[in-house]
Amino acid sequence: MASEDRTPERDGMSERHGMAERREITVRRAPKYVPFLILGGLVGFAVAAVIAYGRPGNETYDPGTVFGFFMVLCGAGGVILGAITALILDRLSVRRAQRAVVEAVPEPGSEAGQPLPGAERRDPEGEALPAPERPRDNGDEAGPRS
Repeated sequence: MASEDRTPERDGMSERHGMAERREITVRRAPKYVPFLILGGLVGFAVAAVIAYGRPGNETYDPGTVFGFFMVLCGAGGVILGAITALILDRLSVRRAQRAVVEAVPEPGSEAGQPLPGAERRDPEGEALPAPERPRDNGDEAGPRS
């Protein structure tokens, strides 16, 4: 009877080695923040150009100076508005998130008897073996170069 006892530790190990591991994940589309920040800054610069050059201004101020002043203010405001827009879209994507089940795929070479790429080879006594030599490319043959 003792051989039929199954513990959770043994069950977990048999699942990992015998079958592929399954996990439940959340999949959602999240916005990238940097493009929203850049676009907000560019819109702010365009608004500053309209303010400086699109309207008749005071004769005492140069239009370039007015543009520089408003470029800082409108550019910063545009970046802040772009960040707020990205945050709102990110929150909406959390609400639309979907659940999925994924299954782990074993890596190539992880089967018994096959060493992983870059792994050190050892002989039965435990001493390191030299790495196998790779054929040298003399440049005469066509094909991929490494």
